[in-house]
Amino acid sequence: QVRLVESGGGLVQAGGSLSLSCAASGTIFNIKNMGWYRQAPGKQRELVATIASDSSTYYADSVKGRFTISRDSAENTVDLQMNSLKPEDTATYFCNANLREQSYYFSRNYWGQGTRVTVSS
Repeated sequence: QVRLVESGGGLVQAGGSLSLSCAASGTIFNIKNMGWYRQAPGKQRELVATIASDSSTYYADSVKGRFTISRDSAENTVDLQMNSLKPEDTATYFCNANLREQSYYFSRNYWGQGTRVTVSS
């Protein structure tokens, strides 16, 4: 009943910028944390950035100072602005939301389908 849909991936040269967006829809009661993870080929999925309901943020060391996460709680969206991209940022980026559905008494994690980001050197 809940969907997370990402958009905004693509191909960019090193040093360039991309912006990712994710929209959560469905029978949502409330959303706690939202965030972005990424998974490069042959590697485990890793946390990129998260933003809580109070707008406090967390960034992986590898993206600090280059990426900015933001959210619109009224619209249930989360964005990731990625600047100064490096080839090592190449991965599939997944949106994540820890949310409670209207018919549930607890929150759980939901994932988007992923969007591919490729940074060429």
